[in-house]
Amino acid sequence: MTEPAGTRPVRDDDALPVRVVSVGAPFRWLAEGWRDFSRAFWPSLFHGLVVACAGLAIAAIAFRFWPVLPGAFSGFVLIAPILATGLYELSRRIDRGERPNLAQAMDAWRRGTRPLVWMGVGLASAATAWVLVSALLIALFVKVPIVGLDGFVRHVVLSESSNLFWLWLLAGGLGAAAVFALTVVSVPLLLDRRVDLRAALLTSVRAVGANPLPMALWAAIIMLLTAASIATALVGFAVTVPVIGHASWRAYRATVDADGVPPRE
Repeated sequence: MTEPAGTRPVRDDDALPVRVVSVGAPFRWLAEGWRDFSRAFWPSLFHGLVVACAGLAIAAIAFRFWPVLPGAFSGFVLIAPILATGLYELSRRIDRGERPNLAQAMDAWRRGTRPLVWMGVGLASAATAWVLVSALLIALFVKVPIVGLDGFVRHVVLSESSNLFWLWLLAGGLGAAAVFALTVVSVPLLLDRRVDLRAALLTSVRAVGANPLPMALWAAIIMLLTAASIATALVGFAVTVPVIGHASWRAYRATVDADGVPPRE
């Protein structure tokens, strides 16, 4: 029998209790994320603009080295949970009845705890590894020089002489699913409560396991918004990144029962 969250002893190596939510909960998270974006508009927009500019910089480099293009963009998405730390802080302060500002969001980075630092290192390492794996797959399967966008589409996306693109999608999908399960609520949990990295990761996996359909829908919504942002030449990230970040905080608050754990101040 599970003890009430307020009395349950929480150990550093133990996952927190989670809640089961409705299948349509991700749409509520999205609406609440938009509300938080409206309430903290300028600091939230700043986060989105930084990500959009970083994406444009990556694109400028990747377009000069076509084999790293798919890995660069998808790897950039992998580190999104840690990039949204400031947005989680803005939503946290909104919950406390405050009117948050950019300085408070930056303070969340400055006071970054060791678990958050290690999470960032892990996500950055995963993104770098994926860039290398993507480039290696292209080098193994594409035997002709890739020249320009037309050559990239013909030899990588359409994969006229191999199943490269489908193999890349399979490998990337498996990796993205693992990262999603480990990080969907762990980063906001680390920011909000005094738990260690292992406990946060286990809690995130438990939240996904307890809510497979809502979490699958949430992942699909994130992918659709990401694809739409890429289709707008990355400009859409200025809005979608803060909305997704705030909504992710709402996902954490809805699925994790952290009342029995001291807050991190």
